[in-house]
Amino acid sequence: MIVEQAIPFSERDGYRFLELDIYRPETQTGSLPLLHYVHGGGWRVSSRQRTPRETRGWTPGLFELMVDAGFVVAASDYRFSGEALYPAAVEDTLDAVRWLRANADRFGIDPTRVVVFGQSAGGYLAAAEGLADGIDPVQGVVCWYPLTDFSMIADDDPAAGYPSQWLGAPLSTVPELVEQSRLPRLARQGLPPFLLQHGTADSAAPYDGSVRLHDALRACGVDVTLETHEGAEHFFVGCDDNTVRGIFDRAMAFARGCVTTD
Repeated sequence: MIVEQAIPFSERDGYRFLELDIYRPETQTGSLPLLHYVHGGGWRVSSRQRTPRETRGWTPGLFELMVDAGFVVAASDYRFSGEALYPAAVEDTLDAVRWLRANADRFGIDPTRVVVFGQSAGGYLAAAEGLADGIDPVQGVVCWYPLTDFSMIADDDPAAGYPSQWLGAPLSTVPELVEQSRLPRLARQGLPPFLLQHGTADSAAPYDGSVRLHDALRACGVDVTLETHEGAEHFFVGCDDNTVRGIFDRAMAFARGCVTTD
């Protein structure tokens, strides 16, 4: 696997360079579809180089497995809530996919075949990329246990901390921002297929948020699947490794199906 790290893709006035890493096969013939990986961390911590917690013991690692599934993989930065509030991280995620498409030839990417994959807060950003109308549409979206709708979270809920930091105030005090940030409200006809994979006991990203997004997308005729894991917490805690690997395998099969050409 070829790895190219710390490639700048965005510089906004007053902020640090934002960077991304590229993972691709050592031998590559022609262009490959892009898998855009967006990391979690509550819009506040973690790194583009950190894979989901439940996958970090895997050998080969997650990025290599994604490449083996037939993708060029790009993992991108975004500004954290301690640097810039909502919607900065959304803007940065969209900037990344625009830049990747504009530089597709450099990395052997087919810019017409893009799937975005995110987990937790990154799942929100991945879904926002799939729902965006300010970019050329992606071809598929995979979200692991995303936060998608802050209107369902009370201020004293354990899940409220990171969203309130991202919006800059307790959720109950900024109802207009909460409504603006709700992803289900962006559902409309013509969106790409979505795969949501979520545990019912998730205390950090309530499962009902994925239900709401699923139902809103389905009501618009979008191809959407909600894969439910009964009793699983955040990071699929409660699922054994074989179960998590199955979740990942189904995610990759879904992603490949979104970009397979006859």
